[in-house]
Amino acid sequence: MVEAREAEAGARGLADAGERGRPRRVALLGNPNTGKTTLFNRLTGLRHKTSNFPGTTLEARTGRVQGLGGSGGEWSAEVMDLPGVYSLELEQLESRVAREALAGRGPGGVGGEPDALCVVVDATNLGRNLRLAGEALRRRLPTVVAVNMWDVARARGLSLDARALGEALGCEVVLCCARSGEGLGEVLAALARARVSSRTPPGDEDGLMRWAEEAYLAGASGGTGVAGGGSVGAASHAGETATDRIDRVVTHPVLGLGVFVGVMAALFWVIFSLARWPMDVISAGVEMVAEAARGVMPAGLVSELLCDGVLGGVGTVLVFLPQICLLFFCISLLEDSGYLARGAFLMDRLLKPFGLPGHAFVPLLSSHACALPGIMACRGVPDPKERLATILVAPFMSCSARLPVYALLTGLLFPESAGLAALALLGCYGLGLGAGVVSALVARRTILRGRSRPMALELPAYRRPSVRNAGIATWDRALVFVRGAGTNILAICVVLWWLGAFPRSGGSPEAVALRAQEAALVASGDAAGAAGAGEEAAALEREAARLQRRESFLGWMGHAVEPVVRPLGYDWQLGVGVVASFAAREVFVGTMAVVTTGEADAEADGVLDRIAAAKRDDGVTPIFTPAASWSLLVYYVLAMQCLPTLAVTAREAGGWKWAGLQFAWMSGLAYVAAWVTHWLAA
Repeated sequence: MVEAREAEAGARGLADAGERGRPRRVALLGNPNTGKTTLFNRLTGLRHKTSNFPGTTLEARTGRVQGLGGSGGEWSAEVMDLPGVYSLELEQLESRVAREALAGRGPGGVGGEPDALCVVVDATNLGRNLRLAGEALRRRLPTVVAVNMWDVARARGLSLDARALGEALGCEVVLCCARSGEGLGEVLAALARARVSSRTPPGDEDGLMRWAEEAYLAGASGGTGVAGGGSVGAASHAGETATDRIDRVVTHPVLGLGVFVGVMAALFWVIFSLARWPMDVISAGVEMVAEAARGVMPAGLVSELLCDGVLGGVGTVLVFLPQICLLFFCISLLEDSGYLARGAFLMDRLLKPFGLPGHAFVPLLSSHACALPGIMACRGVPDPKERLATILVAPFMSCSARLPVYALLTGLLFPESAGLAALALLGCYGLGLGAGVVSALVARRTILRGRSRPMALELPAYRRPSVRNAGIATWDRALVFVRGAGTNILAICVVLWWLGAFPRSGGSPEAVALRAQEAALVASGDAAGAAGAGEEAAALEREAARLQRRESFLGWMGHAVEPVVRPLGYDWQLGVGVVASFAAREVFVGTMAVVTTGEADAEADGVLDRIAAAKRDDGVTPIFTPAASWSLLVYYVLAMQCLPTLAVTAREAGGWKWAGLQFAWMSGLAYVAAWVTHWLAA
């Protein structure tokens, strides 16, 4: 209740200070790992949106703080969560974005400088954080310094004189804890009273460092001595902490790598085990809706478009959402706990010989769920050439969309041995990772030649992760996937349906007659006769579906590419599957089910057996020979078969030339590797 009253008092001040007619604009600035985004989430709750800064591709979030003002009216403040930066003067994307926002070129097209600036600093790393505060104060904006994580500093026996530090900085300083909400009201009230600093920090770097150190010492001592059991200034000399003891293990070259492998194994177990249940529920739910639609709609093109095209596309999008959400939820927890920075530190040793930094660890990890958020996560790689190399190789990581293909092919190769199938699946992940890092090495030695910069990475203190913040981050990423990749995949699935549905070859009159006979036998009570007629009708309908797919535009495309894919061991039917999956890999299994059996559901009873037994046009040779299956498995590990990924690459890398290069390299490598695999396995 006390915190609620403090927040309301701060809100009234903010409302009274805001300019009439528009919400007051507040920018949050801080070093990485200072709890800036946690403070943003605490201020705005779930009332935020993800947007892009004009002229860049770096994400930022804006949100609103709303409530009752002092006179009973409503107040409103727009809060901008700027990227975490170590300095505003660095020539890095996030620093440039922060500079432009403070200069009045913020997100959402809002012009003008912020009305107030809140610099968030870490109470346990105050000396280092004050340098950024000095750079911000040089902008001559009404500023408040929020000393966050005060609960952690207090638990360590540290103290800080906020009034003395405020006098040294020339602006108001507030102690707070964004996780618990402590001091939130004081932050809002201080922002309402924010003024331009009475002290202008020096413009040169050496002078700024001396200025920050003087302010730091003033706040640590209060000008008269240390109060209350230690000082912030003594934090680094307070003895070995729990974080230091843990880091001796988790950053060890050998023990740390073992811990890292264990954490990653647990992460993937969670993703691929726990996600199975919601994925099955989503798949069953979409199928129920489609069946219900078929039951109430008359047969025809509209029904097929809705049930097979639209609902099929929706299912393709949503079925992978649980894995993506679980991945980002776990990554957020690891990041919030402080371990993710250690993982990047360890991976820097392994990735550096291939021209990639440890910062690439998170994008490559994210790409195992979906390459789209993985490529977008490359924005955190500081060096432009290293960032571009990471973007180009991220799709080599085996994403969730490849899993149905892997499951089908490993099941066909090892129908009697689940252990060998699992080993082959593990090999797919290893092959993709190996191809990615080797491709990065090639790129960094040729088109992206340049010296790798040393990795500068802060190792934050370990702390209990916030489930609430992880949930918010997961919600953001889920929306990005559904709105971006989801809409693209849905459109692609509708186009694929059209290519497979036209030109129309006509149905089977015999099947129609048998369905009528089946209904009559059911009405007469002859269940056995009805079942027999139904089985004959289903067989004829499957044959009609196979004929339709063969004579469709998609079938024509399969025949057209057959000379190209024949050296890989594929016939025109596999060519249809390969062509269809250039739009989205996950449609390969369904396409092959229709082409070979006439069934749209590859998981229906007996469909996999019929796929395995399906023959080529000669009526003798299986479609999926062992050599062709091995070739396909290698091809799908390496090939670029995701149009939405190419679109995101073009956006993030700065043009379609990079997307074209990515497509050509991955497709060419996949073709050569698949040809070699077929030659060895034949």
